Amino acid sequence: MSNKKILGLIGLAARARKIYFGADSVELAIKKKKVQLVIIAIDASDRTKDKFKKICEEQKIPIMIEGEIVILSKAIGKSNKAIIGVEDINLAKEIQKIKNGGELIG
Repeated sequence: MSNKKILGLIGLAARARKIYFGADSVELAIKKKKVQLVIIAIDASDRTKDKFKKICEEQKIPIMIEGEIVILSKAIGKSNKAIIGVEDINLAKEIQKIKNGGELIG
């Protein structure tokens, strides 16, 4: 993930306690309809990617496959986390907007 703004927003969401991380935690939060965006590391297992693509498609949750496990984990201050669920709708929209080439802030 080359975009430091996205990593910054993920870090901000983590500090605001508006994220879920790890497959079990994210899956449970999705089922409780608390997740607005799912971010999966590029180097996550194919099984994990396929599982969450299916779940997100069913629940109509946007999904991004971005960055490496080490980089995503560092952004949230954890280690070895391949999947992140963003709870805050505004942060989720901003991350998607930056990913798609537009920005709301600066």
